[in-house]
Amino acid sequence: MEPIYVISILGGLIILLLIAGAPMRPARLLGQGAIKLVIGALLLFFLNTAGNQFGIHIPINLFTTSIAGFLGIPGMAALIAVDMIVIG
Repeated sequence: MEPIYVISILGGLIILLLIAGAPMRPARLLGQGAIKLVIGALLLFFLNTAGNQFGIHIPINLFTTSIAGFLGIPGMAALIAVDMIVIG
């Protein structure tokens, strides 16, 4: 599947949830989780863009995106630490 289609579908779902609202609690939790995953992917994208000068590259996959999205800045710092110390 093309990345533009995935981004368009996720963006449409986010807009739909923001406009219509999620009256059911499970749907609301899934929506918040999806938004956090999208935010995590964007944070990793910007980190990779800015970190290119310093040799920092964190792959964008479901595991790293969920860490960055749910834990925020401390999660990204942990990913950078793992990249610098463990991976080298």
